[in-house]
Amino acid sequence: MALSLKPCLVVVLFVLLIGSNVFVRDADAAGECGRTPLRSAAASLSPCLGAARNARAKVPPACCAKVGALLKTSPRCLCAILLSPLAKQAGIMPGIAIGIPKRCNIRNRQAGKKCGRFTVP
Repeated sequence: MALSLKPCLVVVLFVLLIGSNVFVRDADAAGECGRTPLRSAAASLSPCLGAARNARAKVPPACCAKVGALLKTSPRCLCAILLSPLAKQAGIMPGIAIGIPKRCNIRNRQAGKKCGRFTVP
């Protein structure tokens, strides 16, 4: 049984991007994630990477738990992450990722709220 290394490589690259100050300045979206730096908040959402790129991908339960917790504590933080240069570098599609809370059946998702040019479904 062959184990595909591609998903592991994607996660490793995502974590490396998060740790790099080259792609994200500390001032980006300052305050949107409370006292948590944007790159740390983004790192916590690494289980969501596949679902943030593909609308047909199953959203892992770990992703739903992280997104739900983030929306409870810092609802604007998710939008800040999705619109950050880090998300772009990681290949996240904001138009797809903005739908993750709905795909997770999260009730406190602020449906109808704008996030950049996107609207929370």
